[in-house]
Amino acid sequence: MAVRLVLWDIDLTLINARGMGRVVYERVFPGVTGQPMREVAMLFGGRTELETIRDTLELHGLPATDELVDGLLAALAEGFEAARAELTARGVVLPGALEALVALADRPGLWQSVLTGNTRAVAAIKLEAFGLDPYLDLSLGAFGDDHADRAALVDIALERARHRLGEVIAPRDVLLVGDTVNDVTAAQVSGARLVAVTTGRYSEADLRAAGAETILASLTELPALLPALIEDDPVPTG
Repeated sequence: MAVRLVLWDIDLTLINARGMGRVVYERVFPGVTGQPMREVAMLFGGRTELETIRDTLELHGLPATDELVDGLLAALAEGFEAARAELTARGVVLPGALEALVALADRPGLWQSVLTGNTRAVAAIKLEAFGLDPYLDLSLGAFGDDHADRAALVDIALERARHRLGEVIAPRDVLLVGDTVNDVTAAQVSGARLVAVTTGRYSEADLRAAGAETILASLTELPALLPALIEDDPVPTG
């Protein structure tokens, strides 16, 4: 079967925000918790925002109550909104990202969205800041404030697609594109296809050891492989 839904990771797959995540955390954390942020749990590696927030609160000896978690989720959205201009000036669209989105945009019967550790609000801000939002239907995606476990996000996206499109898309007809071992795990757990890229902090060896088969050095390599990737079973590369 052909791929019906492509779900993109955002950070270090489509864009590099160059440290803006930590900057915004440092700005908003004191207002929510009443104490300065001494350290933040790992912000990369495909972790969800719910996971990062809970671990960061624990690092500061604070309970992950609904009040604190919800407060930080809202504050992060407000912080990124206030930092739009700074985000745009500091960050970059990664090579080949826009071209890959455009290459898929006109294919009939294929939708593009995101599967990301970012919250929905922050994901929208980042994509809008870099002009990538016209190619992605966020109503079909899944986000880091939907569930703490990234692997669970695929089922959430499929359920949203069912409601939005009025049809069932099988996991095997979904293609995930991401840069982390958590993206690999999400594909394995859900049964989705996967293209991994080494534009993040994981090497080809790391991704292959986690189980990825199709691995690209960057998204500049993706358009040439699209016919095989979305119409047939992906073939190992890299």
